[in-house]
Amino acid sequence: MSEEEESSSRQQSYPRRNFPRTYFSAKPVKIGDELDITVSEMSKRGDGLARVQGFVIFVPNTKQGDSVKIKITQVRPSHAVGEVI
Repeated sequence: MSEEEESSSRQQSYPRRNFPRTYFSAKPVKIGDELDITVSEMSKRGDGLARVQGFVIFVPNTKQGDSVKIKITQVRPSHAVGEVI
């Protein structure tokens, strides 16, 4: 095997993983934040769902149209969870 063939075989790369942008980007909320939100829709599990700058926040024990003050209890890469205060 020549040097050129050897170096080109070492340069073979694996496919890059395409993570959603929200996985690495800064979240608009953090644990302990208190927010006034309006529940815009319901999740498949029946929790209220609101968005802050496009970031999803699940709020249990609320329904669509509720305007509530919440405290963020969990922040995950793709969403947060808040509780009514």
